[in-house]
Amino acid sequence: MDCVKIGKLIAKLRKEKKLTQRNIADALGIQSKTVSKWECGLGCPDLSLWPELSAILGVDMKQMMEGEIEKNKPDNGNIHKVRFYVCPSCGNILVSTGSASIFCCGRKLERIIPVDTLNAPKITVEEMDTDYFITFDHPMTKEHYLSFVAYVKSDRVVLNRLYPEQSPTCRFPITTGGKLYVYCIKHGLVEYLDNL
Repeated sequence: MDCVKIGKLIAKLRKEKKLTQRNIADALGIQSKTVSKWECGLGCPDLSLWPELSAILGVDMKQMMEGEIEKNKPDNGNIHKVRFYVCPSCGNILVSTGSASIFCCGRKLERIIPVDTLNAPKITVEEMDTDYFITFDHPMTKEHYLSFVAYVKSDRVVLNRLYPEQSPTCRFPITTGGKLYVYCIKHGLVEYLDNL
């Protein structure tokens, strides 16, 4: 470990969070002079302190231990590169429009890759007022249900969260040329290439 590099990063992150060395020390149950030593490169945090320190500073522990935070490439706004992530612990659904480091519940998430449409649920689309009303032929039990449906078009992602024992239906504004994504907790993500 490069203590000087790590110390500079800790100081930078602490200042970004508008925390004092005492704030960090109190949260970790250590003396503030210990935090000062880290920031001066005269030592590194004990291994037992890293998880809590990374949570306090709001950064990935592995990257902090390496002494540098890897920045994501700027998003060029290409909605066609949309990526979906689902946290296996809490079920959170996260979306990016390009490559990104996505974390939830302390884990780095991998993007969900669309699977073969063999298991794609059959859909029925009706126009109601200014919306598409979509019905899916899919069970909605606690063991097997659709978690989300997303409609991606030009500059937006419209996401509908679905829950077990709920009706497998959703609504989206009527537009042409979009893509529909459906995520089943058992079979994965399906991308409907045909326009609605």
